[in-house]
Amino acid sequence: MRAPEQSLPLTDIESLYSDHHGWLLGWLRRKLGCAHNAADLAQDTFVRVLGRPADLHGLREPRAWLTTIAQGLVIDQTRRRALERAYLDTLALLPEAEHPSPETQLQFIEALARIDAMLDGLNPRARTAFLLSRLEGLSYPEIAAQLQVSLSSVEKYMATAIRHCLALRLA
Repeated sequence: MRAPEQSLPLTDIESLYSDHHGWLLGWLRRKLGCAHNAADLAQDTFVRVLGRPADLHGLREPRAWLTTIAQGLVIDQTRRRALERAYLDTLALLPEAEHPSPETQLQFIEALARIDAMLDGLNPRARTAFLLSRLEGLSYPEIAAQLQVSLSSVEKYMATAIRHCLALRLA
């Protein structure tokens, strides 16, 4: 049975950490099944909290808030690992002599993660059109044929994707 959430207004990060770190660590450990990964994500959660001290004022459900932050980090980690796996699987198809250095591999993976985060939130058609254009080099008519949509739909998808990316860069 879960303990009731505190409804005390928290005014500093130190009390939030001391009151809830152990609970969050246990929650993550149960969710992930790995104590080391749970410890890393618990610390990452509080690093995020450090960047948002104003959110602590009037906080009524600290565990719900911490859970939301931690769940987002779990999702980010899962997505990053999937990207890494896909990249490494693709890399395995190349002759070893063509493999980039470990440093370059890490840079590729980090770039892929940034691109993935940037395209998150786009509808699937706009994301697919954008990737076909930018990564595959397909023309708008080729994208329209592949997606089985009109040329004007591809133009709208691309405009949506470009506005989305620009808005994120300016934010």
